[in-house]
Amino acid sequence: MTSIQNRITAFAKLGDFLSQFSPNKIEKKQNIEHNDLFFDGFQHQIKLAQENNSWFTKDNILFALQSWAEALTTENLKDFTKDVNPEQKSEKQVAIIMAGNIPLVGFHDFLSVLISGYKVVIKQSSNDKHLLPFLAKYLEYVHEDFKNKITFPEEKLTNFDAVIATGSNNTARYFEYYFKNKPSIIRKSRNSVAVITGNETDDDYDGLANDVFQYFGLGCRSVSKLYVPKDYNFDAFFNGMYSRKDIINNAKYANNYDYNKAVYLMSEFDLLENGFLMIKEDESYSSPIATIFYEYYDNEIDLKIKLHEDKEKIQCIVAKDFIENEVAFGQTQHPKLTDYADGVNTLEFLSKL
Repeated sequence: MTSIQNRITAFAKLGDFLSQFSPNKIEKKQNIEHNDLFFDGFQHQIKLAQENNSWFTKDNILFALQSWAEALTTENLKDFTKDVNPEQKSEKQVAIIMAGNIPLVGFHDFLSVLISGYKVVIKQSSNDKHLLPFLAKYLEYVHEDFKNKITFPEEKLTNFDAVIATGSNNTARYFEYYFKNKPSIIRKSRNSVAVITGNETDDDYDGLANDVFQYFGLGCRSVSKLYVPKDYNFDAFFNGMYSRKDIINNAKYANNYDYNKAVYLMSEFDLLENGFLMIKEDESYSSPIATIFYEYYDNEIDLKIKLHEDKEKIQCIVAKDFIENEVAFGQTQHPKLTDYADGVNTLEFLSKL
């Protein structure tokens, strides 16, 4: 077996392990390698992750785990790595500075570095520090070559040859200065938008509810902005959102809803709201929790030009037969391994180190 085949096999086994954890049920399966060592322990890590960060509900963690289980198949991994040098092994170390907005948000970078044959040094967010070290330990058991290749330093990063860092627009400026002498991928804040044309079905709006509410809207793939035609009637949109009304029962979400509503009302902004979601006309892409911004458009060509001009700010465009590279309604939180964040091919970057 080539080096890359061994690494693919290891990650596919991790996918099998994760397939035991989904929002529908957690179920211990037969024939999962090292299950007796890891199954109960991982349930404990899920519990710790919930206790450490109240945005990380059990459902959101299990949704993320299920998504990775579906992605980490041998077939998907082979397709993902088809251009990677099969014998590539390197003592070079790649540092990853991870965000903590949604569970395992930095896993794609972690996968990309290890499967490319490099060592990985991971600076985790304090908001998401329980799940990945445990999964890294599982990988080390499955494939001995990963031993001594994965480290989680507590102190400042010092020894590395390249860096992949994700943060806000403010931290990105700091990263760009701090890592100016290293090969790097520096990711900034991005948001996702949906274009409504008036041809949407009830199913499309139902899918859009997932794009809006999954992970409480905290992901860069979460829809935070709508573009709607002039004189658009929002009834169909609100009807589609209604299936997620129970989100208001989450205390942290409800606090944000109440706070943002109070701010808007005191500022005398025009609002439409339904008890768990507010929509506000606003040109910005980044809306607060429990709020969606919207903007009217007059003609589709002007909107396409605007979206193209602002592509550095946008992660996904959700639409139906509107623009190239659009994402179907309901699919923003189901990216393929080849759907690179910010459109930057991580494997290609790594291949040039």
